[in-house]
Amino acid sequence: MADEDKKRAAHRALVDRILNGEGRAPAEQRARAFGNDALSPPLDTLIGKVATRPAQITEADFAAAKASGFSEDQLFELVICAAVGQSARLYEAGLAALAEATANGEAG
Repeated sequence: MADEDKKRAAHRALVDRILNGEGRAPAEQRARAFGNDALSPPLDTLIGKVATRPAQITEADFAAAKASGFSEDQLFELVICAAVGQSARLYEAGLAALAEATANGEAG
């Protein structure tokens, strides 16, 4: 197996594990956190910051999410899903840009 195929397989396995593996947070909620989409307040604030502005996360963001009924284990899983989801989007965008640049370089 080529190195690139191994990397893609490892990436797919990671995404599959966090979205479909055992967990304290429901799989549907993990998928929403992964996609940073359709989350209710205050979880949407925390997950949005994880995905796009991690330096702005505060203890209050975690406290609000916990006060709304999420356990620490659930929040941990959802934060991981959000971080991996954002990194997956960046990874895919990078691969697409590389493929486009390579195709343009061969054509030009």
